[in-house]
Amino acid sequence: MRKKSAGLLMGAILSVAILSGCGSQTESREAAKVSEEGTGALQGDITFWHSFTQGPRLEVIQKTADQFMKDNPGVNITIETFSWSDFYTKWTTGLASGNVPDMSTALPGHVVEMMDAGALIPVNDLVDGIGRERFFEAALSEGKKGSDYFSIPLYSHAQVMWYRKDLLKEIGAEVPATWEEFAKTAKKLTKDGVYGCSFPCGSSDMMATRFLNLYVRSGGGSLLTDDLKANLTSDLAIDGINFWLYIYRNCSPQDSINYAVLDQANLYYQGKTAFDFNSGFQIGGVETNSPDLLDQIDCAPLPKIHADDPDYGAETSNIPMVVWKNSKHPEICKAFMRKLYEKDIYIKFLEATPVGMLPSITGISDTEEYKSNPMVQKFSNAATVITEAMDMGTAIGFEHGPSVQAGLLTSQGIIEAMFQDIITNGTPVEEAAQAAQDQLNEIFRTVE
Repeated sequence: MRKKSAGLLMGAILSVAILSGCGSQTESREAAKVSEEGTGALQGDITFWHSFTQGPRLEVIQKTADQFMKDNPGVNITIETFSWSDFYTKWTTGLASGNVPDMSTALPGHVVEMMDAGALIPVNDLVDGIGRERFFEAALSEGKKGSDYFSIPLYSHAQVMWYRKDLLKEIGAEVPATWEEFAKTAKKLTKDGVYGCSFPCGSSDMMATRFLNLYVRSGGGSLLTDDLKANLTSDLAIDGINFWLYIYRNCSPQDSINYAVLDQANLYYQGKTAFDFNSGFQIGGVETNSPDLLDQIDCAPLPKIHADDPDYGAETSNIPMVVWKNSKHPEICKAFMRKLYEKDIYIKFLEATPVGMLPSITGISDTEEYKSNPMVQKFSNAATVITEAMDMGTAIGFEHGPSVQAGLLTSQGIIEAMFQDIITNGTPVEEAAQAAQDQLNEIFRTVE
C-alpha cells in the first residue's frame, strides 16, 4: 500500500497543476493581507485535517475554531482527524482528484513531497505577520523552497531515551550511556511481566525506521547517502539492524513485530516496559494510564556507541501546518493559523501535552504563564534534555537537507518490512538489507 501511494503521488503531480492552475497565488496573498489588516470580512467554508488524535489537543483546536467562527460569522471550519499513517494515504490518493483539505498539519517529510507535487501555497505573509525572527530557523527551513516558506511549524519535540527510575534502582543499575549498557540493562529488566524495551516494526508505521535511525545517527551515519540514495548496507547500518534484532529477541514482546506508534507507547504508559524512545508525549501517556508511576519516569540523552563519543541528536520533529493550493479561501486558513499562535491560545495548546509539545517560537517558554504549569515544573529536567536534543537533530534523513527521498524513506514501510522478513522468514541480515535498499532506491528514481 505504501509503495502504491508513492506511485500515485508521482502520477498526481501532473494532475495537480491542472486542477490548481485557475487560482492566482498573487490574489490569495492579497486576500490574506486584506484579511489580516482587518479591512475585509472573512467569508467561506474551509476544511482542516489534523492528526491531533489525543483528546486534550483536539479539544483546544476545536474550541479555538469555535471561537474563530463566533468572531467571524461568515466562516465555517470543518475539522477532520486522521492518524499520521491514514493521513499520508488520504492526501496522496486524494491529490489527483482534488480531494484534499484547505489546510492541514503534516510531517516534515510530507511537506517536501507536497512541495514537489506543487500542492501547497507559500505562507511567507503569515510567517512575517507573526514575526519571522520569532521562529527557530531550523524548524522554519524544513518547509522552505527557494525564497518561499510552504509550511509553518506549530510545535517541536525530539526523540530521547525514557526509563523507569524504580526498576533501575531495583537492580542497582545506572542510566545507560552506551548501546551496550542499554542492551545489558534491558535484558536484566526483562522479567516479572516487564520487558526491557519493545522493538516495534509494524509495516503500517515508521517505528523501525526511527529506531534504526537512532543507532545509525549515534555513529555519525545516515540512512541516506550524501547523494540521497538509501544507505542500509553500510557496516554501521548492519550493526544497527543486528542490535535491534538482539533487543527484539531478548527484551521485547514478540508481537511487537506488528506494533505501530501507539502500540509501542502504550506499553510504557502502562508500566510494561523499562525503556522506550520517544518525546515528552510519554509524560501525558503515563499520567493518563498509570498515574502512580509518574514519579518513576524520566528521560536521558540517547545512548552512544562509545561513552566518549560526542553528544548528538537523532530525530527532531517540527510539526508544521500547510495551506493547500486547491483551497478557495487561503485567507481564512492563514487567519485561523495566526489565531493559534496568539499567546494565550498557544500556551493552552502546548499545555494539552506539557513537555510533549515544545514551542516552535520564541517568547513562550520564558513566560510565567508557560513556566507555571505543574508538569513543566515537575519535568524540567526532561524539557532540558529534549530541548538540547532538538537543537542537535533533524527530521529523519534531513541531515542532508529537506528532500523527497527523506520523506519516502519514512513513509513506505520498507525498513519495517525488512525487519519482518528477517524475523519471520529467517532471511540473512545482509540479504534483507540489500533488498530493502534496492527497493527504496527504485522508488527514489521516480522522483529524481
